[in-house]
Amino acid sequence: MGRCQSKLPQVGKPLRPQQKDLLKSHRIIFVMGGPGCGKGTQCENMAAKYGFCHVGLGELLREEANQATVRGQQIRDIMLKGLLVPTGVILDMVSDNMLSRPESKGFLIDGFPRELSQAKEFERIVKRKRSVSRRPWVGRSPNIVIVFDCSTETMIHRVLLRGQKGQREDDAEDIVRQRLETHYTLCEPILAFYQQKNLLRNILAEDAAENIFAKCCSVIDSLQ
Repeated sequence: MGRCQSKLPQVGKPLRPQQKDLLKSHRIIFVMGGPGCGKGTQCENMAAKYGFCHVGLGELLREEANQATVRGQQIRDIMLKGLLVPTGVILDMVSDNMLSRPESKGFLIDGFPRELSQAKEFERIVKRKRSVSRRPWVGRSPNIVIVFDCSTETMIHRVLLRGQKGQREDDAEDIVRQRLETHYTLCEPILAFYQQKNLLRNILAEDAAENIFAKCCSVIDSLQ
């Protein structure tokens, strides 16, 4: 459920050693949550405060979907059905965006990963070699994973309000309900994956915006 059949790539392109070194040296924070939970707004605030680069996956996908290309049309069709764009496309977008900002103090990856295969594929393409180990390769996990906890009713309400302003074509109610169904179905294995690594940090996203921001800052400050 939530996946699509597509000829778009299912795995990310390999990175060169110097590219892996760049990604290893920066703080990487994944920010997860359903549509309308407020993660994009808070990522912008956190990026401004800490000098991080905000990589908004949803925005990257919408920009690509608006391109007059075969790939752009394929991505647009997938998004309008409330389905997931294949993992290879997602990984390439995320890694390319990060590598284009080597001066950043860290990265806030907003809306990623959207399914377990994306989490594992990220670790695979950024894996590094151990000097002495029975396991010669180890994946590159994020430093922390922030999860915005928000009720379905609140998220739908927020998205529909946003849709009334005509900001996004995929903010119609039928599409957002499909997106939420996809989100809930696929996010549980991701949360379990990162819980085992002790990386999950939950943020109650029903609170006032300034309180949510303060909670996010507390999580980031704990990494200092």
